[in-house]
Amino acid sequence: MAKAKTYYFCQECGYQSSSWLGRCPECGKFGTFAEEVVKATPIQSLRHSATQTLSVPKRIQDVTYSETKRIPTHCGEFDRVLGGGIVPGSLLLLGGEPGIGKSTLLLQTALSIHDRKLLYVSGEESEQQIKMRADRLVPAGMPAVQELFVVSETVTQRIFEHIDAVQPDILVVDSIQTISTEDIDSPAGSVSQIRQCTTEFQHYAKTTGVPVLLIGHITKDGTLAGPKVMEHIVDAVLQFEGDRNYGYRILRALKNRFGSTAEIGIFEMQGNGLREVPNPSEFLLSQRDETLSGAAVAATLEGARPMFIEVQSLVSSAVYGTPQRNANGFDMRRLSMLLAVLEKRCGFKLGAKDVFLNIAGGLRVNDPAIDLAVACAILSSNVDIPISPRIAFAAELGLSGEVRPVARVEQRVAEADRLGFEKIFISKYNLRELDPKRYHLEIVSVSVIEEAFRALFA
Repeated sequence: MAKAKTYYFCQECGYQSSSWLGRCPECGKFGTFAEEVVKATPIQSLRHSATQTLSVPKRIQDVTYSETKRIPTHCGEFDRVLGGGIVPGSLLLLGGEPGIGKSTLLLQTALSIHDRKLLYVSGEESEQQIKMRADRLVPAGMPAVQELFVVSETVTQRIFEHIDAVQPDILVVDSIQTISTEDIDSPAGSVSQIRQCTTEFQHYAKTTGVPVLLIGHITKDGTLAGPKVMEHIVDAVLQFEGDRNYGYRILRALKNRFGSTAEIGIFEMQGNGLREVPNPSEFLLSQRDETLSGAAVAATLEGARPMFIEVQSLVSSAVYGTPQRNANGFDMRRLSMLLAVLEKRCGFKLGAKDVFLNIAGGLRVNDPAIDLAVACAILSSNVDIPISPRIAFAAELGLSGEVRPVARVEQRVAEADRLGFEKIFISKYNLRELDPKRYHLEIVSVSVIEEAFRALFA
């Protein structure tokens, strides 16, 4: 009989200690250690163990490989983030806030794959609840999926029995925090349980070639719950995020061993599930019947994907004496820096005025290429002169008021041309990378913020 041992695990980072500690030496958090009883498990107990062969070092030129044929999910945005589809034998982890739509995304993806046998294991919902959601996600008149099996189970030993009976081509587990193994005497969701269960699913995926998709919870800090070693075990970590006040969701890859982490997928949450948004600018640009001051369009990049967002600003006299500064979707410290540049270089007295800034659509943007759009939106509101919605901006501002170049300006200009913009402001140092004759819009190059101000409000 295996001997049980007691260890203390940090609930934030998974650090293991033989005694209780007040402060974790790994992550520095206080009061995060919890006692767990761990039972030693022989390596032979892992399911689907493969025959161990002695590895032999090879010259790198002697190593051969073949391109793995991916499994398409028939969801363009999901395939874009994964790099073209699901790789056989891969282990994927999807994280996000409660109620953001993680289960909806994977169930809807499972319903769209008609040529594979899938097993959907849920530790949070019953089979009836999964069926009710599936009926809501499948449009009327669409043929029913015959090869999707669902089961409500939380113990890995029982799950692998169901796997042996069904023999699926794809396995979905919702969620890893609700799954436990009988080999460890600790509650589900603990550090040791999450680590052991993830290791078992990884061993199953690698030895059988069946891809496994895991759903994971996140903590109040926005990080994936469980030990950091779980993120190292899996092949891809996907983050599903969005603002609850808006119906749009963004799927991004934080880690991807089989593709790029520069791609994002955008969805819109509707009553019958998630709708793909192939053109993100359609919801980030507000539809206005008349032109108002304080709004400017910025060309930004989310990963490798160009998007156009609307920057809204309101500048008014300070009523209560102390000027207010408020930014929604934009870094507050960077806003203070831009205001100081405008006051020093352009002569605008903004120190005694309230400044409010908002990124339309509920998106949070960290791309410095929207600096020029932010500055122009503030100036537009201050002088109460509107900027045409057919003008876009793509440049960064320096502390001396210079307009700095941005990366991948060709993609931004090409997307602006495709969307029908008439003019785009860029740094003159980016102009050498472009051929203006290729585009139908006018490219305005500026070197300092004063030039942009004179071109817009002269």
